[in-house]
Amino acid sequence: MRVLLLEDDIALSDLLSEHLEDKGFEVTLCTNGQEALENLVDKKFDFALLDINTPTISGIEVLKRVRTEYKNNIPIIILTAYQDTKHLKESFENGVDDYIKKPFDLEELDQRIIKLCRQFLIEQDNKIKIDENLYFEPSTCKIFKDNKIINLAQKERDILKYFCTHKSRVVSSEELLQNIWTYDEMPTDATIRVYIKNLREMIGKDKITTIRAIGYRFE
Repeated sequence: MRVLLLEDDIALSDLLSEHLEDKGFEVTLCTNGQEALENLVDKKFDFALLDINTPTISGIEVLKRVRTEYKNNIPIIILTAYQDTKHLKESFENGVDDYIKKPFDLEELDQRIIKLCRQFLIEQDNKIKIDENLYFEPSTCKIFKDNKIINLAQKERDILKYFCTHKSRVVSSEELLQNIWTYDEMPTDATIRVYIKNLREMIGKDKITTIRAIGYRFE
């Protein structure tokens, strides 16, 4: 799993990087907000840890721009030494998924990451129940339907996994692009429609509804 860490405190960043790598994560360390933003736009990560008080632009500004400008819903945890509720409120208003106040134990960080991974099906080995006799296993790119196994292409798996973590809300094509493809591999809208068509054939046409001129809703 790939994680982006924005932290300009050298001692803390070294500690967190080493701890995360020991847990099996591939860590990309950024020491300023602009660097973090560029990485989040150009590359794909499973989740991000953002300190608030960082050079060039703050972690909250990175969060805000990722959510509003780039429509990226990557899971994000804010790390901060601020103890006030102002920054807490601002973080959640801008779409943060969790918030940890410094100083914190590494065990607390581990538990919050575990919770995030469960919520967003990150490296989820368990089968996800879509319907009676219909299950999805992201880790193996497989659908189990009526005792049959259907193999998914990687992007089909990624789209279905994204739908599963954003169930019952409208997801635009732009949002799928920003959260599944990297900048240099952006597909056309027609390509996305083909993937959606394939998924409908596999799981049932009624599971993915087209919302005209807006996007798709997975039920």
